[in-house]
Amino acid sequence: MALRSDSYVVLNDGHKMPVLGFGTYNPHTYTKEQAGESVKVAIEVGYRHIDGAAMYGNEVQVGEAIRSKIKDGTVTREDIFYTGKLWNNNQAPERVRIGLEQSLRDLQLDYLDLFLIHTPMEFQPGDNLFPTDENGKAIYHNTDIRETWKALEACKEAGLVRSIGVSNFNKRQLELILNIPGLKYKPVCNQVECHIYLNQSKLLEFCKTQDIVLVAYGVLGTSRDKGWIDQNSPKVLEDPVLNAVAKKLNHTPGQVIQRYLLQRGVVVLTKSCIPERIKENFQVFDFELNDEDMEVLNGVKINLRYLTLDVWKDHPKFPFYDEY
Repeated sequence: MALRSDSYVVLNDGHKMPVLGFGTYNPHTYTKEQAGESVKVAIEVGYRHIDGAAMYGNEVQVGEAIRSKIKDGTVTREDIFYTGKLWNNNQAPERVRIGLEQSLRDLQLDYLDLFLIHTPMEFQPGDNLFPTDENGKAIYHNTDIRETWKALEACKEAGLVRSIGVSNFNKRQLELILNIPGLKYKPVCNQVECHIYLNQSKLLEFCKTQDIVLVAYGVLGTSRDKGWIDQNSPKVLEDPVLNAVAKKLNHTPGQVIQRYLLQRGVVVLTKSCIPERIKENFQVFDFELNDEDMEVLNGVKINLRYLTLDVWKDHPKFPFYDEY
C-alpha cells in the first residue's frame, strides 16, 4: 500500500484529511506552552493534520503555534487540517455554535477543517466543563444526539467548519445519525481508541460500508496518565509479537503499529512532547508490512480498552460505546 508523507483520504463530503495526524492532548505533567511548542515541531517535521479539542484546555497555545508556522512561511492555512471537538457541556442544540465559536476565538482561526462530537455522553448544559453535584458526581443531561447533529450541520452550512463528524461512537449511535430523516451530511469520520490490542475490526468494516473514516487515537497505548489509566494494564509497545515484527523490519514498535493501522485504511493520530519522538513517529512512509506481518499483528487483539474513565462508568447508559 503506497503511502507518502502527503497522503490523504478523501472524506465523504469531498474534503481531504491527511492520513497521519498530531494529537495535542497533554498529560498534566506538561504545560500548555509545551503543547504549543510540540505543534511547531510537528509542523516542521511534516505533520499537516493537527487534532485538538476544547476540553484539552490548550487551544490558545495550539492556535498560536499554527499561526506562527503560517507567519514564518512554513505552511499556509490551507495546508493545515485542524480538528476541534464539541465537549459534553455544549451538546444542547443552542450551545453547539457557542462551543465552536469559542474554539475559533481561542485558536484565532476563521474556520475549522473538522468538528467532532467528542463523546455521545452529555453533561448539564452550561459553561462548566465538568458539572458536579454536592457529592462530586457528574451531572448528566440527555439531549437527543440527533438534535446536536442538526446543529452541527447548521455550523457547516454557515461556513464555520468544513467537515463534521463524531468521536467515541459505536455502530448503534452512528446509525441514529445516519437514519435521521432529511439528513444533510453524514459524519465524515468516527475517532475512537484503536491499537493492536483493540483493533476495532468490526467497527472499521461498518464505517467502510458507510464511507465513514475511522480515525485512531491511543495508537501507541495512550500516555498512561495515572488519573485514568490502569497502571497494571499491559503496555502495547512492549508486546513481544509486535517487537519481533519491528526487529525484523528494523523499525520501532511505534512505527510498526502506525503502519499496521494505515494499511487497514485507518487515519492515525499520535502525540508526544519530545522532538525526537515526534520526528520518529512521522517516519512511517518508507516501509510496508506484508500479508504475514499484518496477520500476525491481527492475532494480538485482546479487546483491551485503556480509556474507561470513571465519569463514563458512572453514566446511566454505560457502556455507551462498545466495539460494535
